[in-house]
Amino acid sequence: MKKIWLFSLLALASFQAIANDGIGSLAVGGVVFRKTDDIAMKKEVLNISWKKISVDYEFLNESNADITETIFFPLPDYEQDQAPRHSGQPNGFSIRVDGKPVSYKTIVQAFASGNGKEDITAELRKIGLSDEQIAFYPFYSPFRVKVKPLTKKQMALLEKQAYLKDFGTPVPGWTVRIAYQWQQHFPAGKSIHVHHEYAPFRSGGPSESGSMDKQVKPFCADKTYLDSWHKLHATDKDNVRVTNTVVDYILKTGNTWKNGIEDFTLNLNKEDPQELITLCFPGDFKRISPTKLQLRLLNFKPAADLSIFFGNIDPGAMTPDDGQAPRLK
Repeated sequence: MKKIWLFSLLALASFQAIANDGIGSLAVGGVVFRKTDDIAMKKEVLNISWKKISVDYEFLNESNADITETIFFPLPDYEQDQAPRHSGQPNGFSIRVDGKPVSYKTIVQAFASGNGKEDITAELRKIGLSDEQIAFYPFYSPFRVKVKPLTKKQMALLEKQAYLKDFGTPVPGWTVRIAYQWQQHFPAGKSIHVHHEYAPFRSGGPSESGSMDKQVKPFCADKTYLDSWHKLHATDKDNVRVTNTVVDYILKTGNTWKNGIEDFTLNLNKEDPQELITLCFPGDFKRISPTKLQLRLLNFKPAADLSIFFGNIDPGAMTPDDGQAPRLK
């Protein structure tokens, strides 16, 4: 029986990023990629809206040996000494394999803030910090989570190791990385269906009409999009309708599979027909319905990741930035 590592890489850039499955290993300091020539991604159907992301994969083990994999789904990193600039962490995460729910455990790591490469998890645990105290520092945290206070001895050791920053009150000087992990068996010569579903955290808010052209330039907005946006803004005297959010989704890890993504379907879903969507992506989308745009690509080897701009979002449906915490249990 072969054993390799599988993960869904969830990275954080200027906005949020949700990632594709890819082969790699969880090493100290991050994920190390490697390519597999045994398992093919026969099909991927990706559904994205600003409220929900779901993805269905069909994987085929094309080798003559069973493969056992450890699957990782990392969440975006966040710094303990800063309040979230986004609306929480992805919530409602679930995974089903061949229609059956799969349980998972949580891995918590801490990295020294700054370069983000020095893994200090072991040092924090030696001082006696629990996963909850590392992820949700009890005296200061961007999340509203009650955690057992640290002892005076623990505080002294954190200060001695320079793991705290002093901004009038001691705050943690580390970045938290959380990943969900489970085991998966891929029988030789057989395919399995994997389903992920989660509500992504968001960035964005009301936008000024004068800066909109510049704001959507990285998203390849055309004249039709901009005309629609300015028209909406002109009729929005109270500036309550013209709200936006951005969803980033990492696609390039699909290239780690044998032959890339053999059959790829991307569905962009609007919560309301009046929403505006723009993105840079190869191919022509078809309008399936007033709320769905669809693109299908065969033998797809992504050269870039997805970055989708959703405009004219109903602000009443936007959840305020409540610092929603990632699940540790």
